[in-house]
Amino acid sequence: MLQDKDRIFTNLYGFQSFGLKAAKARGDWDGTKALLEKGKDWIISEMKDSGLRGRGGAGFPTGLKWSFMPKENPDGGPSYLVVNADEGEPGTCKDREIMRHDPHKLIEGCLIAGFAMNASAAYIYIRGEFHEEADALEVAIEEAYADGLIGKNACKSGYDLDVYVHRGAGAYICGEETALIESLEGKKGQPRLKPPFPANVGVWGRPTTVNNVESIAVAPTILRRGASWFSGLGRPNNTGTKLFCISGHVNNPCNVEEEMGIPLKELIEKHCGGVRGGWDNLMAVIPGGSSVPVLPKDICDTVLMDFDSLRDVQSGLGTAAVIVMDKSTDIVRAITRLSAFYKHESCGQCTPCREGTGWMWRMMERLCAGNAELEEIDMLLDVSKKIEGHTICALGDAAAWPIQGLMRHFRGEVEQRIADYKSRVAAE
Repeated sequence: MLQDKDRIFTNLYGFQSFGLKAAKARGDWDGTKALLEKGKDWIISEMKDSGLRGRGGAGFPTGLKWSFMPKENPDGGPSYLVVNADEGEPGTCKDREIMRHDPHKLIEGCLIAGFAMNASAAYIYIRGEFHEEADALEVAIEEAYADGLIGKNACKSGYDLDVYVHRGAGAYICGEETALIESLEGKKGQPRLKPPFPANVGVWGRPTTVNNVESIAVAPTILRRGASWFSGLGRPNNTGTKLFCISGHVNNPCNVEEEMGIPLKELIEKHCGGVRGGWDNLMAVIPGGSSVPVLPKDICDTVLMDFDSLRDVQSGLGTAAVIVMDKSTDIVRAITRLSAFYKHESCGQCTPCREGTGWMWRMMERLCAGNAELEEIDMLLDVSKKIEGHTICALGDAAAWPIQGLMRHFRGEVEQRIADYKSRVAAE
């Protein structure tokens, strides 16, 4: 269990002010100039050594991502840092708490990351519904400008960085980095083909790195306390601390910062007061936001909460949004509802996703009612495999995986519905 001395987000619950004075008292902006003076190469090397993997869901090594940016632009033009604060994944509510209660961590992270990648500006693309969070961010940015921490000659380092808040319009697809870039440019939020990757051709055709809020916000603390401190937490290749969002059928739903690799059962028992009705009343858990496959109780008994452990049980850590379902849950209806969400949020650019998400949702509605044939289960799985991996972005995968997880672990429930429906019709 994570010790208090190792917590990065010390105002996660907003017991103190989010303002600059309180943030400085918590250790933010402490010796930032000295960190910048150690140089770009040192910063990127420390981030690599820390083992930090992107906290937005994909888990790509953050330091490595920063190193892809060109050190100097031959044409002398600008480069950009874009912070993905869109957070549209159902079950996920961690980045909003950082922006609402600890925005200076994010702004200081923007400065350090921007400096390391030679960015001339940072854009924080925030989900449109996050009114309070965007307001808090803008107040914190004004405070940082007034104190000389960002802007011209930021922290008296000789480096200039402007930070802007850009409010989105609440489209889930804009959480995908290239769709976010398109939206930031004022266009329809639709993913781009890759390559070219954003590090070469990003926003306005310039080199760009897109990082999640949590990935950027933890950077200053990692650099101050050292890569070896961060890499000493968690497990190999799954290092550091992580914000977990636990919702659903637990006694105390919460956001909590914990060590990577904590057992799922321990996370729920210690921080959420356990599953409603006791652990034996657990039916299933979606461990990383709605797009990752559901896990049944027998796997939840022992699984660890990190990228590799969850991949090994055919699920994923994603954003670490833990959705707990007890035995009162209609699991087939729950996954059907997620299918409706992905159908609604598909941008329509790729045929497999545009047509497939609607087809899968309608199929799930029939299976949920039991009004189908047994062989249609395999037909549905076959269609999900034809969508998965065949689209420009991962939304097709996100729509397919919940259904695949349901059929992998709860196929018997679906088959029972079909049998019950047939017997009901026969009786009538």
